[in-house]
Amino acid sequence: MNLARPSRRDLVRGLAVLTLAPSAWLASAAEGSYPDKQLRIMVGASPGGGTDILARLLAEKFARALGQPVVVENRPGASNTIAADLTAHAPADGSTLLLATNTGQAVAPHLLKLKYDPLKDLQPIGLVAVMPNVLIVPSNAPYRNVQELLVAMRAKPGTFRYASSGIGSTQHVAGAAFALATGTQAVHVPYRGSSQAHMDMIGGQVELMFDSTSSAMGQIRGGNFRALAVAAPKRIAELPDVPTLAEAGVSGADVDTWYGLYVTAGTPRPAVDRLAATLSQSLAMPDVQERIKGLGGEITVMDVGAFAAMNRSEFERYGKLVRATGMQAD
Repeated sequence: MNLARPSRRDLVRGLAVLTLAPSAWLASAAEGSYPDKQLRIMVGASPGGGTDILARLLAEKFARALGQPVVVENRPGASNTIAADLTAHAPADGSTLLLATNTGQAVAPHLLKLKYDPLKDLQPIGLVAVMPNVLIVPSNAPYRNVQELLVAMRAKPGTFRYASSGIGSTQHVAGAAFALATGTQAVHVPYRGSSQAHMDMIGGQVELMFDSTSSAMGQIRGGNFRALAVAAPKRIAELPDVPTLAEAGVSGADVDTWYGLYVTAGTPRPAVDRLAATLSQSLAMPDVQERIKGLGGEITVMDVGAFAAMNRSEFERYGKLVRATGMQAD
């Protein structure tokens, strides 16, 4: 798998290819010749994080299957909603895709004032993977399990800082849910993606973080982070010795991160169907399955209708959770 990021020059050259008028692209997509120009996958997080890793994995597979170049464009910030906004307002010709998480699709809309409707302006294509969040601390931290961490947090309420990949991210939700479930207080420190948060975790600027296994696994294996618990109903194969939060004595704080593929709403149905079929084929490939499993994730293939229903259900579920935790766009 080639995870190398395209250079700015390559991206500009790729986006400068000759294009037809928007009406011509819509017609060509409807007639079944889709795609006949370069595609881009928008990512609302920094390079190197879980979303970016999965987007580049899919870009490689989609380019081969669709016969067109596929570039990944990172637009981090605003809880993944900058990339979503660009996708929502792109021409509805199927050339702009979005690799999104429940951060931008289900959480952030309840915290931020957006210039698009995530349920109306983005067409769901399919679920890519579900990754549990894992509670991590720096490897040199004095606490070696959740209860030792809680003792330290209760001894100095409000002084511990927990990182997240941004306001309204699932990491933010997980941290708020953990504080609510344990009766502790911690200061939320948002970053523009997990990779930036990791640097401050290693440097000691923040004490703990809930992060998706797709982002954190490399740092855990590399010895930079210690995993204290997984926020999931059961232990995961990649971290067999790490207990669940429930096993560690904390209930009601399980929050996972799911990744889904979207396209601009109004894209002709033949293009939507081809993208969905390409995604299903890609997720069935052994190397893709091995890669996602290695990141601690699970693949559940859904058709367009099922994923659209899940998208709406998750939007409503996280709206209730945001209200229950009192989360704000701090």
